[in-house]
Amino acid sequence: MYDDNDDGYYGHSGASSTYDPYSDELDRPFYRYSAPTADIPDVIKQFIQYFHTSIKEGRVYEIQDLYENTFPKFSEEYFDRTPWPDENSISYLVDGDRTFLVLYKELYFRHLHARLNTSVTLQQRFDSFSNYCTLFNIIFNSENKMPISLELPDVWLWELIDEFVYQFQAFSQYKLRPKKSIEEIELLRSKSNFNRMWNVLSVLNVLHSLIDVSNIKKQLEVQASGGDADSVAGDFGRHSLYKMLGYFSLVGLLRLHSLLGDYYQAVKALENIEIHKKSQYSSVPACQITMAYYVGFAYMMMRRYADAIRTFSSVLLYLQRAKQLFQSRTYQNDQINKQTEQMYHLLSICLVLHPQYIDESIQQALREKNLIDKIARMQSGDLNEFESCYIFSCPKFLYPTSPAPDTITEDRTKDATKYQCQIFLDEVKQQEMLPTIRSYLKLYKTLPLSKLATFMRPVLERSCSNLDTEKELIKHLLCFKHKMKNMVWNKGASGLDGSFQSGSELDFYIDNDMIHIADTKVATRHADLFIRKIQKFDELRRKLQSLRVQ
Repeated sequence: MYDDNDDGYYGHSGASSTYDPYSDELDRPFYRYSAPTADIPDVIKQFIQYFHTSIKEGRVYEIQDLYENTFPKFSEEYFDRTPWPDENSISYLVDGDRTFLVLYKELYFRHLHARLNTSVTLQQRFDSFSNYCTLFNIIFNSENKMPISLELPDVWLWELIDEFVYQFQAFSQYKLRPKKSIEEIELLRSKSNFNRMWNVLSVLNVLHSLIDVSNIKKQLEVQASGGDADSVAGDFGRHSLYKMLGYFSLVGLLRLHSLLGDYYQAVKALENIEIHKKSQYSSVPACQITMAYYVGFAYMMMRRYADAIRTFSSVLLYLQRAKQLFQSRTYQNDQINKQTEQMYHLLSICLVLHPQYIDESIQQALREKNLIDKIARMQSGDLNEFESCYIFSCPKFLYPTSPAPDTITEDRTKDATKYQCQIFLDEVKQQEMLPTIRSYLKLYKTLPLSKLATFMRPVLERSCSNLDTEKELIKHLLCFKHKMKNMVWNKGASGLDGSFQSGSELDFYIDNDMIHIADTKVATRHADLFIRKIQKFDELRRKLQSLRVQ
């Protein structure tokens, strides 16, 4: 995936690096631009001063309230389609506190990307990267090699890493768009900018450096074996700021490798994390949902459908129970709701390629979302339906490198996605006969090979005429056996480990010219049905009571 010369990008671990993202040179923005100079409302001044005081004094619960509630509220009320005041305009309110101003700028640029995405300029993208470099310089505190005293809520730390990867993704997409101005092309062609600003190696360097300094991998490994994680954490790893940044950086690596199409490395990033187990690191739902989405998608692309179905089902059941938490309009909740819809579509694809029993409430949700018709069309071999579901639910893939900016004459932002989609469709084409074979095998306990060949003749001849139908059918039956045997994760193992298991709802073997079918369909779980009905009646009862009160 990378050039031979790019094998040493983990700057923190001592290996050679393409560049040092923490150099003092990058503390200064490359470009300055003027923000609106209108008077700042008094309520915003008071908010900024109180926000500064809370961060300075380490009042984490107050910081979280201001971050999660007050800042979005004021963004909606005062800065819906305009940026917040720039750091120069508010510096006097916080006595020029460098750490606070850098954190404020991170929120400033995030607001730009969320509310004014189409009008974010190239110099603003560069300034945002420079600000991230300054922030990481502060966090690593290279002067005395000791943890800083900064305390931030987990949700902010997660969204900081999540936004860092998102802005890299947005910049990578921006570089592949045509119709750039002469000034933008010259700016991008500049070697110091094009090779250093938002480069994939610099982003990987940051994430790996945060993982290394927090020693989070070792902590997770010791914790999984029942040991004391603090005993191997070190000075930085014992600090909540570094520990959580390290953990969230693992999820950032999962996302980044998935965007680059390296699914093995994506899942390997979480080798010491048991995805389906709640832990002290599960405090941010958005992080766990993002993790499940990318892990499930990676499993699907690795043809580990049983693991993908388990991953999607687990998180979708959680979302069904906690859906009230994600009703408010914030960009993170919007992202969660979008990922939820994507996971339902991905689950539908996996169930077509690898049918198996799923929870009744998930099946009901698939019906309510009108996905049953899509599943039926995919089962009938409709490649267009597979493609549309895949395009809707997959992430926006990236290439690790970009062509020279002056050579782009057409929009190439979707090229990587089309390439990954074609890889997926090639796999689907190999299985196009399997749903038809499965539908016939379900009807019998024993079935002569010649009889099934007669049933299948029109379908087989459609793909290739003048063939020996029985020999061709045997090929597809062997394909059925092969495709239904997947690597399946074992409890307690890492995400990449597992054992080969046949996960089909039916099994068969061929003895001479006779097919013997063993139906392994799981019986309906009546308890789930009764529990769901009880919950529905209980919900109706509460609604009736509320109406009577009114």
